[in-house]
Amino acid sequence: MAKRSTKRRHAQGVLNVEEFQRDDRRQRNLKVLDGGYHPANDAMRDQSFVKNVRPKSKGQTALMEAIDAHSLCLALGPAGTGKTYIAIAKAVEALENGKVGRIVLSRPAVEAGESLGYLPGAMEDKLAPYLRPLYDALTDRLSAKRLKALMAEGLIEIAPVGFMRGRTLNNAFVVIDEAQNCTYGQIKMLLTRLGWHSTMVVTGDPAQTDLLPDLSGLHAVADKLESVPNIAVIRLGDADIVRHPLVASMLGVL
Repeated sequence: MAKRSTKRRHAQGVLNVEEFQRDDRRQRNLKVLDGGYHPANDAMRDQSFVKNVRPKSKGQTALMEAIDAHSLCLALGPAGTGKTYIAIAKAVEALENGKVGRIVLSRPAVEAGESLGYLPGAMEDKLAPYLRPLYDALTDRLSAKRLKALMAEGLIEIAPVGFMRGRTLNNAFVVIDEAQNCTYGQIKMLLTRLGWHSTMVVTGDPAQTDLLPDLSGLHAVADKLESVPNIAVIRLGDADIVRHPLVASMLGVL
């Protein structure tokens, strides 16, 4: 109906064609309202495709500097302080720069207060729910396709704590995540896996262990290693939380 009306108006000579033409002059004069956001005005915006990891607090700055300067670093702090993300970002950076030959990520297979029961599938399928946080952080730093290729080549390995005994990790960047769910003996075993030309970062929150009381060995190990030279123990606090502001508020009262 609208098409016929347009033809009729054009035949009668009353159709104004200019109203259907774009006003380029008006389009060029469009401006962002005062106070509005424009990407070009964001000085902190990364211009490259690869996102750069920058510390957002003094604690994160100390953690990143400690990882660069020490072969063994322990990062203790509440949830949301970026411990795991910074460690994995540093691991990917070291692999891409040729500083290490592989990345080894380990995490204890412990449920968060509930039992998942029997999980079907092969060993990788059974461990996938426990190792999902590590995959998420790796996917954020690498594309899913590249991550799959690096894992197929053995340059990135994700393994539970139970499979680490007896190994010597040379020329590797090792990240031990959720170490608060490891016993004293397990952490001691993991720390002694460190080999030549390797870096190890142990992360965890002693206040959120899923083990029975007094079984977690992270706090005790950190206290003993704090006085050992060439080992960095970084303790993050509520001021270093970079998640939703309510996370810091909740942890202050819970």
